[in-house]
Amino acid sequence: MRRWAAVCGKPIAHSLSPVLHRAAYRALRLDWSYEARECGADGLAALLAGARDDPSWAGFSLTMPLKTPVLPQLDEVDPLAAAVGAVNTVVPAGPAGPAGPVRPAGPVRLVGFNTDVAGMQAALDEAGVRKAGPTVILGAGGTAQAALAALAGLGQRNPVVALRDRARAGALLDAAHRLGVAPEVVAWPALDALLQADLVISTVPAGAADGLAHELARQSGPRAQVDEPGSAGGGRSGSAGTRGGWSARTCLFDVVYSPWPTDLAAVAGASGAVVIGGLDLLVHQAVRQVELMTGRMVAASVLRAAGQAAIRHR
Repeated sequence: MRRWAAVCGKPIAHSLSPVLHRAAYRALRLDWSYEARECGADGLAALLAGARDDPSWAGFSLTMPLKTPVLPQLDEVDPLAAAVGAVNTVVPAGPAGPAGPVRPAGPVRLVGFNTDVAGMQAALDEAGVRKAGPTVILGAGGTAQAALAALAGLGQRNPVVALRDRARAGALLDAAHRLGVAPEVVAWPALDALLQADLVISTVPAGAADGLAHELARQSGPRAQVDEPGSAGGGRSGSAGTRGGWSARTCLFDVVYSPWPTDLAAVAGASGAVVIGGLDLLVHQAVRQVELMTGRMVAASVLRAAGQAAIRHR
């Protein structure tokens, strides 16, 4: 039986997930298919109901706006995903647990996971960040909640979270409580905290931090080159030491992968900071998704090369 999986969300046409997962299947020599399916929260119940009865289905990758609405519709949620308050991966489970290449016929239980946390930790580790000092998170959505969990694993339980609207902090603070983290929520743009941070994680959409980047640029030196998205370790731009804004001890993790570089990434690179792009997160979280759906491991380099090629041709 030919298996299939999909990434679901709305909008979904921009997603690189099909490129990455198909590359994984080729490397693993699996005759599987992976597609993009546009689905909003109102269509989620029907999507999951169809999956329960389809023995060829192997899993869903979920993106916005489905990561939170899916929680009450699952039979089981992994403890980490429950603590984060967001699920980005759904797989079928039978008596033997998460499905491998073959699963029993008939309705099955659906299990939710969050691979963004592992993806963030792997991308940071690849860039040499294995312990988090003073940290600022930009944004309060599901990715910011995953960042709290990733930071807790690196020993940072008191990050600063910069928000344009403090009223949107409710879900993030709930997740922080479950994770045993105590963030300090401050008003955007929190320039002083940003300039003193060892690690900045931007979880806001493309363009949302452009104004902040321009403000930081006024304090930065000459523009430096930022590595191609998905370069292992994100790359280090500029020379050691401070040139106005951030310094070479600072790491920016910007979860956007297209367009790249973002204005924020370009300014960080100009200051000599380490820059990690969104493709690194996408690649590493997809490695874990492939493992959950197929029962097999694939090298991150395979997915990264496929993603880089796709971005170059967009």
